[in-house]
Amino acid sequence: MTNKRRSYTPEYKLEAASLVLDQNYSVPEAARSLGLNENVLRRWVSQLRDERRAPAVQASCI
Repeated sequence: MTNKRRSYTPEYKLEAASLVLDQNYSVPEAARSLGLNENVLRRWVSQLRDERRAPAVQASCI
């Protein structure tokens, strides 16, 4: 029997990670409510946190 790996849209990942970063859910609580593995959600939260810390790149109009 083969297991299919689930795939998630970028929008879904953003919403899930936002539960933790913006709405003060704990990772276990958010993962449980969404039916996700905690480690997957922790990775998404970490990626979103890193994106938010990165300085905004502004295009220069020359």
